[in-house]
Amino acid sequence: MIKDNKKALEYAKKNREKFLNDLIDFVRIPSVSTNPDNKSDIQHAAEWVSNQLQYLGMENIRIMPTQGHPVVYAESLKAGKDKPTALIYGHYDVQPAEPLELWETPAFEATQKGENLYGRGASDMKGQIVISLKAIEAINQQEPLPFNVKFLIEGEEEIGSPNLDEFITNNKPLLNCDFVINPDGGIISDNLPTITYGLRGLAYFELRIFGPGHDLHSGTYGGVVHNPAQVLSDLISGMHDVNGKINLPRFYDRIIPLDENERKELGRLPLDEKFYQSQTGAEVLWGEKGYTPYERIGVRPTLEINGILSGFTGEGSKTVLPFKAMAKISMRLVPDQDPYEVKQQLSDYLKQNAPSSVTWELEQLSCAYPSLTDRSAEPVKALEQAMEQTWGRKPVYRREGGTVPIVAQMQRTLGVDSVITGFGLPDDNLHAPNEKIHLPTFFNGIETFIRYYYLLGSIKISM
Repeated sequence: MIKDNKKALEYAKKNREKFLNDLIDFVRIPSVSTNPDNKSDIQHAAEWVSNQLQYLGMENIRIMPTQGHPVVYAESLKAGKDKPTALIYGHYDVQPAEPLELWETPAFEATQKGENLYGRGASDMKGQIVISLKAIEAINQQEPLPFNVKFLIEGEEEIGSPNLDEFITNNKPLLNCDFVINPDGGIISDNLPTITYGLRGLAYFELRIFGPGHDLHSGTYGGVVHNPAQVLSDLISGMHDVNGKINLPRFYDRIIPLDENERKELGRLPLDEKFYQSQTGAEVLWGEKGYTPYERIGVRPTLEINGILSGFTGEGSKTVLPFKAMAKISMRLVPDQDPYEVKQQLSDYLKQNAPSSVTWELEQLSCAYPSLTDRSAEPVKALEQAMEQTWGRKPVYRREGGTVPIVAQMQRTLGVDSVITGFGLPDDNLHAPNEKIHLPTFFNGIETFIRYYYLLGSIKISM
């Protein structure tokens, strides 16, 4: 039986100023994970989270060391074995604030201007952590939490979570749960709640092409030695056909096809061609034929050239035939592609197409698996209901073009799916100067989570 959430919602409305002040305190901690000079700030942020969890009455609170920055863990299992257990994931680290001169207010001062709070980490993702915490606070002031909860708040997400996979593997019994709540996401707009149920994976490579033993005079040797830059250009050009399809052998073999119901649901998203033209500044869009712009981003794989370097690139002219050329190549993968299989497919393409006049090396720099969550699972449907009660309209479902490695890590290591949500907006300037969080949406997020937490107390787990 779902308990009455009215008193908790009233508490949240009466304590908005308190909740905002806590967020301001959190944002003011410059917990930049990539900078060794911020090590003490990282520890401060971990302690801030730990203190908040202690205030909420969580148990077994630990700041657990890793080879890098610590993980904050806590739990409350008082609801009983017949109630579901959710693991709430988050990260307390933030991106560097540079370039500082482009900030209109100091990056770590947490400045309110109108309906927005500006500061590094305000949206990504300190605001989302505070939402998940304050919803529990509002409920705890009335009655015990109606479900079991565990917290895993890490400090290395913004540098790729290099130690998290080992941490999860080494602490599987501690992290055992029925599903994960991951609020490190966002919504389409402040009046359109959104649930993300799919994330693309990533395979990132550096391709190096070698020709002569050293740079040559292009007048003396051009035409007799194959130019590595030209070879690289030819290879890159051949990686797509005229219809935007990727020309790697067996590249599409493992892809789960998009069914008509899912395609119809994704069609509800207000993300048409004009939207992407306005966001990108591109007069004409490009991509795989037969798919909408959003489908190309959310449900189809891509191969992109992220950088090319060869020969002389300085000001003026230099008639050089370079001895090597390099390209950075990233692929966004969809279920059920495997980033290690994709490396073999790229290698096979190079073996088939690279001329004998050059040699080549391919290095895989990073990888992450794609993920897909069942939209019909009860924890997902409960979030849908909570969002509809808060916003007065059903949320839209989307598959995100980006990559959140932790989601696939949880699936592969713990065997559980993630409910991916969050209340950041597209214009929150994540990773850029003047990052912000929209405060009305922030408070709507707290109300959504209050409703969500109450609903979780009555669900049956089938994920």
